[in-house]
This record gives sequence, structure tokens and C-alpha cells, in this order.
Amino acid sequence: MEKLDEQALVVGKDSCGVEPRTTVESTKSGSGMVPSLSRSITLLLAVACGLAVANIYFAQPLLDTIANEFGIAYSSIGIIITITQICYALGLFLLVPLGDLLDRRQLVVTMMLISVLALITVGCAPNSVVMLLGMAVIGLLAVVVQVFVAYAATLAAPADRGRVVGLVTSGVVIGILLARTFAGVWTDLAGWRAVYWISAALTLVMACVMLRVLPRQGKMTAALSYPKLLRSVFMLFVQEPVLLIRAVIALLIFTAFSILWTSLVLPLSAPPLSLSHTAIGSFGLAGAAGALAAARAGQLADRGLGQRTTGIALVVLLGSWLAIGLAEHSLLALIAGVIALDFAVQAVHVTSQSMILSVRPESRSRLTAGYMIFYSIGSAAGSVASTFVYAHAGWIAVCLLGAAVSALALLFWALTRHVTPLSDTAS
Repeated sequence: MEKLDEQALVVGKDSCGVEPRTTVESTKSGSGMVPSLSRSITLLLAVACGLAVANIYFAQPLLDTIANEFGIAYSSIGIIITITQICYALGLFLLVPLGDLLDRRQLVVTMMLISVLALITVGCAPNSVVMLLGMAVIGLLAVVVQVFVAYAATLAAPADRGRVVGLVTSGVVIGILLARTFAGVWTDLAGWRAVYWISAALTLVMACVMLRVLPRQGKMTAALSYPKLLRSVFMLFVQEPVLLIRAVIALLIFTAFSILWTSLVLPLSAPPLSLSHTAIGSFGLAGAAGALAAARAGQLADRGLGQRTTGIALVVLLGSWLAIGLAEHSLLALIAGVIALDFAVQAVHVTSQSMILSVRPESRSRLTAGYMIFYSIGSAAGSVASTFVYAHAGWIAVCLLGAAVSALALLFWALTRHVTPLSDTAS
């Protein structure tokens, strides 16, 4: 694979610790200035993102098996997903902003190598305590995905940024969904521990590839100290309303997303359906189809159609719960609902990231971190709520909960859709 030319990035900072919008991004190729991100590297980043994020979602179709092995009650098994998501949120705040301060290539390779050790720990865990500790570290380091997304947005040409973010982010969502298929197949073939051993090997290979093909990042001038870097994440929420609005929408849509995918294994594995792990995991293929269908949302955002795309997608999200509610009676209806839900979530997610990453080029890692913290909170809340509701009220109650959260997301978007980014008004 070709190596990318080095990127020059020069930034200053204001009194609040957040840099002004006078950043210059460029790559050199001969005497001219050219876009620096090839399609092959974009696809590689998408694959790397998919593999990294899959590590925190392998457990979802395996919850019943893991619960039985370690003696964890079904009403509490959601704690596995919750712990990984909480640590993911911590990683978003503590680690992702470092992408605006350090060489991103070295950062991502280091994070992936530590993830390898955590995956091996889970695969060899003798008890639930060690397993949960390993899951916590996996969640913490899985935020390498967001460093990749910010990296891709920085390397992409401005007119092409939405498409690039859409493609890389599609890798994230497809990784989340195919993690279920991968985990289900390998659990049936070799047991659930094999899932984590294989992922450890794949992650190690990908880390070596990243070290080989990614460019060193140009040094930054007037870089912030680490405490100021973290503090500036909060300042961005104050200074950029679009970040706060899109972060709240992310919290709601990923709560709905997690409500479905955390609890779906429970009715599918129980009588009268009693599906195998492979069959349950195959529903991830339907979700991936929906996510791929939404990959063009970034291009629509590039054309200024981000708000319209968001509104349509949120309507689809709300409607998807009608079909999902029929899961115990019709698998075809469930498949249709899964495709619609994942299409809607991915369309909104890609559009949101395209919008926020165009605001402050010099702060992309921190913008991504702030946005994704809300995403992680939503995922954790959905995991806990869905397993609790299913244990006490059944599948229809889970679907009603998902529909209520989706309706709230649509209402919030409708009330805030006319808010203009401050960077637009300033220009």
C-alpha cells in the first residue's frame, strides 16, 4: 500500500484553550497541494474501525452463554455491556483528545497493541472479575476508532470530507453489527473464548499494517497542555451549539440502537424460537445492509442537506419499531425492522459527524470525543434499560421503550433544526 505524504498542521490558541479557526491543513506532493487521502487508505481505515469497535460488541449475542458460565443473573447480565460502554466514555474523554496533541499514528498503534492484551485476558478469564476487568480495558481502548475518524477527516479534502467520514463511519457501524455474526458463528464452532483470541490476532495484524501505511503527523505549534486540552472539550460545547445538539441526538439514537441489539438475543434464544448463536448473529448481516444503504448520508451533508436527511432518518427510526415489535411472531418483519433501524441510525450518525467535523478543523479529535461521549452514555443506558425491561415486562415493553426514545429524538431535532453553527454566522 502507498504511504501518505506528511501532513503539516499549524495551530494557535485563544484564551479559553480552544484554537481559533485559522488552521491550515495541507499535504505536499511535488510543488502542488493535493488531497491526501486515497480511496484504498480510506477503506483500510474503515476496516480498522470496524475491527476495533467490534471488540466491545462481541459480547452482546453471547450474553446468555457468558451468564451461564459465570453464574450471572439474566436481569444483571447487561452489566457487561454497561462496563465496556462506561470505560469507552472514559476513553473518549481521556484518550481521544490526545489526537489533537500527539502523532496520531503512534497513538493508534499503541492503543491497538494494548487492546490485544485485553482481548487475550478476556479469552483466558478464569472468573467473572477478570472477565469484567478485561472488558473494561477493551472498552477504554476501543476509542481508537474515534482517533481514526478524526484522522480521516483531517486528511480528506474539504469538499470530500463528508463522503470520507461516511465511508469510515460505515466501517464502524458495520463492525458493530457483524461482530454479532462473527461472535455467533465462532461460539458455535469453538466456544465464546475463541472469539476474543481470534480478535486479538486480527488486531495485532491490523496494528502492524497501521504502523506501515499511516503517515507521521506534522508537529503542532503552541500545543495545549493535557489538562487544558481536556478542559477545552467542555468549552467546545459552549462555543459550538451544533456540537451539543448533535451530541444529544446521538445519545438518543444510540440509546434506541442499544435497546434493540442488547436485548434481541433474549427473545431469539428463548422458546419458541430457540435460535442458535449463528442464527442470532446473522441478524447483524441485515443490520449491516441497512448501514451500507446509509453510507451516502455524508455526501448529502456535503451538499447542505444534513438537516433534511436527519429528519427523514428519524421518522424511519420511529417507524422501525412497529416491525421489530413482531419479532416473536415474524422473523421477516424483524429483519425489515432491523434494516430500517440501522439505516436510520447510521444516516443520522454520519450526518452529525460530517456537520461537527467541519466546524473547527484544529479540534477534530476533541469534537469527536465530545460527541461520542454522549453516544457512549446512550449505548450504556440502552443496554441496562433493555435487559431490565425485558426481564420484567417482555419484548413488547422493550419495543415501546425504543419507540419512546426514538420519538423523543425526532421531537428534539424538530425543535433545534434551525440552530445555525456559530462558525457559519461568523463567516
